[in-house]
Amino acid sequence: MTGPADPAASPAPLLVVVDGANVVGSRPDGWWRDRKGAAERLRDRLAGEGLPGHAGPVEIVLVVEGAARGVQSVPGVRVESAPGSGDDRIVELAAEHTGRARLVVTADRELRRRVTELGAEVAGPRTVLG
Repeated sequence: MTGPADPAASPAPLLVVVDGANVVGSRPDGWWRDRKGAAERLRDRLAGEGLPGHAGPVEIVLVVEGAARGVQSVPGVRVESAPGSGDDRIVELAAEHTGRARLVVTADRELRRRVTELGAEVAGPRTVLG
């Protein structure tokens, strides 16, 4: 008979950092008329669907910038309003969590280069949009 697993021995959940501006901007659905509303819809989709195709636990961080700042976190999705560049905040998050698995969702080539240099994996917007 085995006892409960030691929570300290469990690996941290996959950290999924979503480039809100890039993912929202990947679909021409009128997002530019209401950037904050578009970011809220993305947040709600992430909260409802998590990371499609990933069976394990995830921690989702949605990084927003500019007119989308001020979007609130909800259960399942922590929202970070970048004080400056969203890309720079995403790189900071990837650097702060080097001891765990990280996935950055963006199509931005320069951002992808920066986070892969830190050992993070990358995926495109379709990963969360379907």
